Amino acid sequence: MTGTGPVTEADARLHRAAAHAGLAERWLAKLGVIPAYRKQEPHDPDEPGQEPFNPFAPFTSLPPIPAARGDYRPFGGYAHNVDAGRLFAGTTSQVQGLYPFPAASGARVRGVPFGRHLHTAEPIGLDPSQWLVDGLVTNTGLWVQGQPGIGKSTAIKRLLVGLVAFGFAAVIPGDIKDEYTALVEALDGKVFRIGRGLHSLNPLDLGPLRGAIDAAVGTQRDQLVSQARGRRLDLLESLITIVGGQDLTATERLLLAMTVDQADAANQRHGLPDPTIPELVQILDSATEPLLRVVAARDEHEYRRETRELRNTLVLLCEGPIKGMFDRPSSFSLDADLPAISLSLGAVEDDGDDVVAAAMMCAWAWSAALIEGKQAAGQRRNVFQPQDELWRALRAAPGLVEKSDRMTRLNRKRGVVSAQSTHTITDLEALPTASDRAKAKGMVARNDIKVIGGLDHAEMERLHEISPFTSGEKELVTRWAAPPTWVPGQRHPGRGKYLIKSGARMGLPVHVDLTPEELELYNTDGAFAGLSSSTSERSSRAA
Repeated sequence: MTGTGPVTEADARLHRAAAHAGLAERWLAKLGVIPAYRKQEPHDPDEPGQEPFNPFAPFTSLPPIPAARGDYRPFGGYAHNVDAGRLFAGTTSQVQGLYPFPAASGARVRGVPFGRHLHTAEPIGLDPSQWLVDGLVTNTGLWVQGQPGIGKSTAIKRLLVGLVAFGFAAVIPGDIKDEYTALVEALDGKVFRIGRGLHSLNPLDLGPLRGAIDAAVGTQRDQLVSQARGRRLDLLESLITIVGGQDLTATERLLLAMTVDQADAANQRHGLPDPTIPELVQILDSATEPLLRVVAARDEHEYRRETRELRNTLVLLCEGPIKGMFDRPSSFSLDADLPAISLSLGAVEDDGDDVVAAAMMCAWAWSAALIEGKQAAGQRRNVFQPQDELWRALRAAPGLVEKSDRMTRLNRKRGVVSAQSTHTITDLEALPTASDRAKAKGMVARNDIKVIGGLDHAEMERLHEISPFTSGEKELVTRWAAPPTWVPGQRHPGRGKYLIKSGARMGLPVHVDLTPEELELYNTDGAFAGLSSSTSERSSRAA
């Protein structure tokens, strides 16, 4: 009974329907309109709730879909208030227990936390050594390419810091732009600056291999001595090729090898350190009987005429543009336990390609000797070795591509992860000979992992000829190549975006976000720091 009279069966049915309905149905109920499916519902006042839900029941027997607030009945799940949804973010491992439906992008790779997948926000790890162990790649070479300013060096530095944290030693063999100095010092490493009036590097210095040779005995010692001799001669030939502009003849190679052997034997007899290039010139001028036989000269006058080019090139290493850099004993030593070591060549960055190439070749050879010396001494430690501005060294003279390629072919055996970077494949076309250009393309292809930043259409097609990309990958990379408008202050669309590609697998588009500490350490635009203010402010200051 209510205050207005007895309740009829129709009124009771109307009230029950209104209790079960949402807002729209309650308005209809006030008008006396009840949907057909409500009229068909069973109405038992003694029933506390409907029967338990059977998930295997046919669709025709399922109850009607409840309203947004639920059913207003016992066990009906009715809610007086429906809150707006809230957005929470978390990793897959954290969120899967609360919401077990997210699907990964298929990029379950391990390594240094490099960035997030552009489409799924999934964390992406990058570590050539770990990928080698996992069977994802067959070598540990990394090829980094992109337009200037998109963050090639930032990608390498992010990987460097992560690998050092994992126990690697970072060796930067020739920092031509001096951009790794702040990072190496922040990692408690050492920076050695090569240049006129700065540190010197003797190409005949055994360096880290000296201790391993002294400690070895028997065949192991003979093997290390032979290995050190080959590296010395290889480096000397490279320097002579760079300065002289042409390859050595077979007679000149044999003459150079005998000169090095004689200088080394004389220094060992007298307890002197490793020989230098001026000492080689003195021995070459001595015109001893073994040297005369190599040249097949009948007298000293003929000998000097035949050896004039080789001698003058060696003298040019001591008196020419690189005087004081490689013609005296090495002025520094190192601690094998350092987390990072850099040979800075910033002092010669503005010099000619021959000077830069000579400095870079010496730095590369020194770093290779450092790695081999550690391993020979039983100090097995993986090494990360970035090589920036690669083509400035390779285009200086013919044959340098092969000598540089030897450094990376054995990375897997030596436990080295190398990263070679450049702006464009067209640098290959500037190499002196067709043989060098073909070998350089092969060197690009042998780097099993490609990290590609923003490139234009023509550059992507050149890269596609060496390592295939899908049409979607090429379109994605070219969209990163240039800002869409001329409005100042906008972020470059390719800044911090990279496509990680390996073989025929689909590439991983990754976005790298830097921490405040990284933004400070990785900054390569420090020379323009004063241009952050407006043009009018700069003009007033200049006035």
